[in-house]
Amino acid sequence: MAVVRSDRTAAILLRVFLYFSFLINDEVIKLKYNNPILSGFYPDPSICKVEDTYYLVTSSFEYFPGVPIFKSKDLVNWMQIGHCLTRKSQINLEKAGSSLGIFAPTLRYHDGKFYLITTNVSGGGNFIVWTEEPEGDWSDPIWLKEWPGIDPSLFFDDNGDVYITGNSDAEGGEEPGIYQAKLNLETGNIIEERKFIWSGTGGAHPEGPHLYKINNWYYLMISEGGTEYGHMVTIARSKNPFGPFESAPYNPILTHRSLDHPIQATGHADLIQYGDGTWWAVFLGIRPIGYPQKHHLGRETFLAPVKWDTEGWPIIGDNGVISTKMNAPSNAETLVSPVLFYDDFSETTLNNKWNFLRNPHQKDISLNEKKGYLVLKGSDITLNETDSPSFIGMRQQHFECAVTTELNFRPENDLEEAGMTVIMNESFHYEIAMVQINKNLKLILRKSLSDVSVIEKEIECSGQCMQLRISANENNYSFYYRESDNLDFRLLGTGDCGMLSKEVAGGFTGVYFGLYATGNGKKSTSKAYYNWFRYES
Repeated sequence: MAVVRSDRTAAILLRVFLYFSFLINDEVIKLKYNNPILSGFYPDPSICKVEDTYYLVTSSFEYFPGVPIFKSKDLVNWMQIGHCLTRKSQINLEKAGSSLGIFAPTLRYHDGKFYLITTNVSGGGNFIVWTEEPEGDWSDPIWLKEWPGIDPSLFFDDNGDVYITGNSDAEGGEEPGIYQAKLNLETGNIIEERKFIWSGTGGAHPEGPHLYKINNWYYLMISEGGTEYGHMVTIARSKNPFGPFESAPYNPILTHRSLDHPIQATGHADLIQYGDGTWWAVFLGIRPIGYPQKHHLGRETFLAPVKWDTEGWPIIGDNGVISTKMNAPSNAETLVSPVLFYDDFSETTLNNKWNFLRNPHQKDISLNEKKGYLVLKGSDITLNETDSPSFIGMRQQHFECAVTTELNFRPENDLEEAGMTVIMNESFHYEIAMVQINKNLKLILRKSLSDVSVIEKEIECSGQCMQLRISANENNYSFYYRESDNLDFRLLGTGDCGMLSKEVAGGFTGVYFGLYATGNGKKSTSKAYYNWFRYES
């Protein structure tokens, strides 16, 4: 008689099999994890640990809510639990330029509280928010009026002193490099004077500092070379938190510069000690495609082990180089299934995966107006503007993937439009959309590239309900449509991924898939009803 086991039981048996059963030359084959651990636009990672749980945040720039936060038990599998900045009082992004807004955050835990320090370069400068429950609301900002520059970091010393470390903003005649001061956490005021502590090893743009105390040494880890193909991580140490700092003898401790490698621009790292005593680093990198190289998914979050030499110096990965597959931390669960995200818009709030462009105009976006639908009312703002269009979007996280939605839309006036976009910024994006032109309902494929915007193809729509699909591979986006489940999807056209890359479009972000509506200069009288959305890879 056959015995049917549950999925959980089967998974446990498989893990036991993987851990203990495969033997080659008397060595157990270790589980591997895939880099990146957070694919898509998740740059500037920072990490902290509370008991056996790890928390991680990344930059968010002009997207709202700001600073996504994740948790994990094994450093490999991460679940998003929310955002740290969810109110305009915390994050004013009104008309913030693309790739401005919220720059590199640092996350730390101390005495029962989580502290996040970051910079809104579009307004306000450096600030701290805190919470006791990272899944919940975070405080309003404590503004650091006395601290210029970007990439601020916090360090809590054993004696109760709190330090802020950051880089120079190159204004006021300051020497480029890393600066530090003692900080009053409650007021945000600097205690004593701001001091220059290290210029790095000679690379451009010393930035992204983090201070640690390990085995009675103060280690100062920074990034140099700029957050592009020359990026690298360097480290120095001292017996005093203000130095003088001695540079590691084999800096940089992480870099892929000048290497023919699928991962490039590695840098902006943060260290964490795992539960078994091993050390690990999270950091950003990119995966460029083709020649000349271009990357469009954005800067992603990677993970690598850290080894310490006999003199007490760390090095990341294999002598500063990391791989797309690496040995997982002990007890890691690395059984990963294909990604499928489905949203039927039945909840009263949006899933954590969704973002707005800047602070949204809430009157234009609703989950409550019609049950089971996302309702977008087009404003006069288009995707071509540095503003807040009627838009929700999520990151493209895989080279090969597809997004599909069902749209019900019956425009009443010419130029009222709704559809699906793949967007890097306001100057570089593609749309497949329904729009009224000369009182006729059309389905269009539009390409906006720099100062040129062209409707490449248009066809008549026979009805107001349409399923739209964008599929992607490493090189191209393909735009499809169909008018019912009983019909096959038909191709409307294609677009080059490289035209939405950082190398062409500029900036620090990555590509988003989005749902939107617009009146193209006038407020719409009609509304767009999105029934569901699916992302699959």
